Amino acid sequence: MASSGTASSGKPKYLQIADDLAEQIRAGSLAPGAPVPSETDLMAKYGVASGTVRKAVAELRTTQLIETHHGRGSFVRSRPPVQRKSSDRFRRAHRKAGKAAYLAEAEQSGGTPSVTVLYVGPTESPAEIAERLGVSPGAKVLSRRRRYFRDGTPTEEATSYLPWDVVKDIPETFAENPGGGGIYARLEEHGHVLDEFTETVRARLATKEEASALALSPGSPVIHLVRNAMTAEGRVVEVCDTVMAADQFILDYRFAARD
Repeated sequence: MASSGTASSGKPKYLQIADDLAEQIRAGSLAPGAPVPSETDLMAKYGVASGTVRKAVAELRTTQLIETHHGRGSFVRSRPPVQRKSSDRFRRAHRKAGKAAYLAEAEQSGGTPSVTVLYVGPTESPAEIAERLGVSPGAKVLSRRRRYFRDGTPTEEATSYLPWDVVKDIPETFAENPGGGGIYARLEEHGHVLDEFTETVRARLATKEEASALALSPGSPVIHLVRNAMTAEGRVVEVCDTVMAADQFILDYRFAARD
């Protein structure tokens, strides 16, 4: 017999089931991190076929209420609170206080930030990055790839690309931990004073590799942000290519009204 939570309505049966499960999640009877009942249990509870249950579960996945892990099943999402990613994170005062942008930002949003360095070393510049840096495609650049976490949950992955002629005499940029204030502080200490940041932002679906890296369900959306860091002389000294779990960030910018 169908659950009382799916009384007759004009909605298709799978949406009624999805609504009922969503209400259980919001009410806390299905707690964060808890497994979603199995397909067999849902078929018995709602008196429907397996295809209807699968469509209901897919609907919950689309609305980001649950996440599915291959071979383990579906679970109620237990993601950390949404974090605002604001233009304030690049203030020079943060660098002087020894805080890189991510640390300053995470502290303001709450939660415990951490980072795993995946790679630091030379690489050939991809064509799009080379164009932004003003170097030839395939030119040698320094790559710094990191995965960021908040409260132990991965939230974004970023790769910084820096011109080789800029960083070759800044040994700290080759270290996993470049020191207080991050690579921007080291660049400024060596005369590359930052004057402007520009960001290109778009939304898209996560690739299979990105979904795995950020513990996302298949088909989850991500924010793809590419940033140029430019000096007062107009030289782009870093391009940062970042992929963020879309449900974990609000992009919050401030713009001057003057010319």
